[in-house]
Amino acid sequence: MSELLHSAEFWQYLSIPVIAALIGWVTNWLAIKMTFYPLEFIGVRPIWGWQGIIPSKARKMAAKSVDATISKIGTVREIFEQIDPQVLGEYVVQTVEPRTEEYVDELMLREYPTFWENLPASARKMVYDRVRRSTPQLVDNLVDDLSANIEGLLDIKGMVIEQLATDKRLLNRIFLECGEKEFRFIVNSGLYFGFLFGLVQMAVWYFYQAWWVLPFFGLLVGWATNWIALNVIFRPLRERKVGPILLQGLFLKRQREVAESFCYIVTHEILTVGNIINAVLNGPNGDRAKNMVRKHMKPLVDETTGIAKALTQMAFGPTGFATLKNQVGEKALEISSSSFNNPVFEKDRAEAVESIMVERMVALSSEEFQDLLRPCFQEDEIKLILVGAALGFAAGVAQFIFVFGEQFS
Repeated sequence: MSELLHSAEFWQYLSIPVIAALIGWVTNWLAIKMTFYPLEFIGVRPIWGWQGIIPSKARKMAAKSVDATISKIGTVREIFEQIDPQVLGEYVVQTVEPRTEEYVDELMLREYPTFWENLPASARKMVYDRVRRSTPQLVDNLVDDLSANIEGLLDIKGMVIEQLATDKRLLNRIFLECGEKEFRFIVNSGLYFGFLFGLVQMAVWYFYQAWWVLPFFGLLVGWATNWIALNVIFRPLRERKVGPILLQGLFLKRQREVAESFCYIVTHEILTVGNIINAVLNGPNGDRAKNMVRKHMKPLVDETTGIAKALTQMAFGPTGFATLKNQVGEKALEISSSSFNNPVFEKDRAEAVESIMVERMVALSSEEFQDLLRPCFQEDEIKLILVGAALGFAAGVAQFIFVFGEQFS
């Protein structure tokens, strides 16, 4: 026995399953890395180089992700209602109210500095007070109008796709965090399955030492370990009892855990109040939304000038008075675009949307749920398998030449 352990032939044979395990681990690890990195193309286009599969098709992958999830777990109206238009209006009023004098002064001094500076302090105070009194009702009317027309103003699918296509790092993060355990399993399973294939390879090599055996098994390991791992992750779709054991795809078993992870990222970093308001004002129907803001803010000028309207119209002239109304609308748009940067408010509204989305996502069927992660493997999967197979083949050739000292003949 001791003599066998010290023989070169013994260690040569033992190296077969060990090298096969390493091939399986390396090819699976490389497959995951090549799926997500690098974020931008490195090399010489169009052939000599590589960009991660997800980043290289960011818009397409983002669209698939949205179709598989957000479009199934929440409509535009439901998401906006969870944000709660009433709370939104109250927040705007609370944000604007302490700065009322600053906003009024800025507007008037820019457009009509002489008039405003010569206006008695008591008259200016009257304007400030009337703006404060008028603002809540005007904001409520605006928010009600936006809420009633939200489906025509907000393209959530387009908004999410645009953000993820632009921010490839965030797109990667969604897949990586939702499938963290599955990706780790794929890499580690290459080691286990590779070793098992290596034992078969060792037995075949012992009885039949043709030149192609080691390269062929290397190719097989590089291809099969990836294929087996993917099937273990996604199959069977539903729980299946085999004796005392319940079998189901690893990813599908974690539906609630994955739903919580996915919905947290989406609601706290994508479907935020700030992003939604920005998409409403600057999206495909932004002009319509901006006109709504202007329409609801223009009465503020009439309301605040009150009995002095005739006097102010004389001071400004008909054109100047109309300009003031337009400037109030523009200032309101500016405030709307910059008001929602309060982390506490954003977090509170995100949690409200998150709660409904998680439950909807947990309720998806296994067929629907797998579509969250499955596309990142299906897209150009053949390239990854071919790379793994090529590496496995090269390792088998190296083993044939350098470990066993054989030559091709």
